[in-house]
Amino acid sequence: MTGTEIEISADLVRALLREQHPDLAGLAIHEVAGGWGNQMWRLGDELAVRMQRMDPTPELQLKERRWLPVLAPRLPLPVPTPVRFGAPSERFPRHWTVMTWVPGEPLDHGSISRGTHAADTLAGFLRALHVPAPAEAPAATDRGGRPGDHSDGFENFLRAVAPHDVAADVRAVWDDAVAAQAWEGPPVWVHGDLHPANVVVSAGTLAGVVDFGDLFAGDPAWDLAAAWVLLPAGRAARFFDTYARADEAAIRRARGLAAMKSLFLMLMGQNGDRGLPGGKPHWGPVGRAALDRVLQGV
Repeated sequence: MTGTEIEISADLVRALLREQHPDLAGLAIHEVAGGWGNQMWRLGDELAVRMQRMDPTPELQLKERRWLPVLAPRLPLPVPTPVRFGAPSERFPRHWTVMTWVPGEPLDHGSISRGTHAADTLAGFLRALHVPAPAEAPAATDRGGRPGDHSDGFENFLRAVAPHDVAADVRAVWDDAVAAQAWEGPPVWVHGDLHPANVVVSAGTLAGVVDFGDLFAGDPAWDLAAAWVLLPAGRAARFFDTYARADEAAIRRARGLAAMKSLFLMLMGQNGDRGLPGGKPHWGPVGRAALDRVLQGV
């Protein structure tokens, strides 16, 4: 345990429940693999406990507490909804939240075999999410804005992981996204971090969306990138046809952002191969497959 990381165990989770929500303390508790900023523990059959771990502030959890109850009722896929709040205490000086459990297998450990169904499902979910957000909605932080605002990050990822045989093609996709017209509509709700670890699959298709800590109001292209990052090859066109709200500029921005997200996944895989903290070895192949789909186009 370091100064920024707190060791979390099933015994700690149960003790916190006994202190603050004793009616839940008797339910079975099992650790959920994955997570970095927050750690998840399965609580019984229908709930989970989300524990602030590496995140330096409680902002992301507090954002989910505030806005997921507003969004969840109108979304066509299950999303985790807060049901109880855990306050910082002497035993655990950070926030924790009891949320509904979203059944399914994370896509980074699963696969999509019903590609057309998944494309339609993702499009329907994002159509429902991408509506104008209220004035008090959270603003983007490290995500959001025009692709050109994130060129430094893209360049860092490209230098770190891009295979030499496709580097020029990847850069061309990014440059095209930077050159595309900016989003001129009202800020809409954006999940902000759609990648294979933040969606779950069941029966060969998308079955839920999780981790709304990066939720913000802004350009929907940040979510539309999921057409390449999540869906099997050849399904991006079907997704955009069903979504039916993205003009050419939005698709160009989304494709560039998908390239950047793919490089990020590859970098996390590379970090995992090197044994670095937070690395995910299995994300490397996932990211390269997504990058290949980006280079194939719509």
